[in-house]
Amino acid sequence: MISHNGAEVSTVYSCLSCLGLSTFYGMNFIEIVNIKVVADNELWRVAGLFVLLVVTIGAGKILKVVLGKRGADLIERRPVTSAALLCLGRAAPFLAFAIGLSGGVSLLKLGAAAGFMETCVAVIFTLAIATTVYFFVELSTVWMTQHAARTQSKMDDMLVPILSKSLRATVVILAVVQIAQILSGKELTTMLAGLGIGGLAVALAAQDTIKNFFGSVVLLADKPFEIGDRVNIDGHDGPIEEVGLRSTRIRTLDGHVVTIPNGELANKSIQNIARRPFIKRIFNITITYDTPPSKVQEAHAILESILKDHDGMDPELPPRVYFTEFNDASLNLLCIYWFHPPEYWDYLAFTHKVNMQILERFNAAGIDFAFPTQTLHLAGDPKRPLDIGLRDRKESVQL
Repeated sequence: MISHNGAEVSTVYSCLSCLGLSTFYGMNFIEIVNIKVVADNELWRVAGLFVLLVVTIGAGKILKVVLGKRGADLIERRPVTSAALLCLGRAAPFLAFAIGLSGGVSLLKLGAAAGFMETCVAVIFTLAIATTVYFFVELSTVWMTQHAARTQSKMDDMLVPILSKSLRATVVILAVVQIAQILSGKELTTMLAGLGIGGLAVALAAQDTIKNFFGSVVLLADKPFEIGDRVNIDGHDGPIEEVGLRSTRIRTLDGHVVTIPNGELANKSIQNIARRPFIKRIFNITITYDTPPSKVQEAHAILESILKDHDGMDPELPPRVYFTEFNDASLNLLCIYWFHPPEYWDYLAFTHKVNMQILERFNAAGIDFAFPTQTLHLAGDPKRPLDIGLRDRKESVQL
């Protein structure tokens, strides 16, 4: 039996030797976890780093899924709370990894590499915090958007994207400065002084960016338009979609997006169609030259009756109808009316109605519309003889 047990022990030892674990044979748990495995670090330190990373990364992933699902459920009822949960869920994996890495590295004996590892961990932790704050800027954006929706003014709607982008830019700049301070080991005041010295060079290189920034400030102060206003700028006709720090976007009526730098836009002529108090229509009705005066007067009366007290009429701006011109091929009746309020589709519907009434009533009255024509006088026509000049010459010759 003893020899048999010895054979079993020999077999187990051989198996552990093949696996490279023969050192652990015959040791208790305390001795095993205190074995030095990497860079003079005991097994329990390495295992602690591994466990912390697995637990924190796993916890971050779970938080992302749980918070994301919960945030999606609340997006309609409580948008601010939903945004907070979604932002935290997006930041959770990286933030949890940074926390786990910071805790795990503190377990290790780093020796000469301690300074390098502490710098790396500090940079990663700074990035994690900056990323978390960057994501939470979306929370402030949702809150400002919700607040702006309760007001009648659209000025705050223009400010929301600008403030949001400014906050994100501030977070990025502060993160870069903090990381630069960690890597250089210099005080923040020294870093800012260095940035001040290089500020002139940066300003010269970023003239267009600075110009666009001040252009956006001018647009916000002058308020030539608001979000959603239909404008016409250099032939680009459509509503304002977004006003940013650098540029303004217009969604043209044919669906295209036109981006105009704010520095240029501040110096352009802006036609704000949305702020017009009415839509004015000027059109001409032309009738044929053989129309007798009585029919011309009747045509004038028909046009006046159609436009009298029309839909959308302002009593201070009554319609106008005048017989104004003797054109090359027609008699011209000028018509003007103003439609209130300036709703474009209602205006088109009313225009259609007016045109149909004009067509029907002119046809019923026997008044013909004119179109470009030419009259040819033929030789031999007794009503319009063409030999008058020739006959006079013959008579003078005979004399």
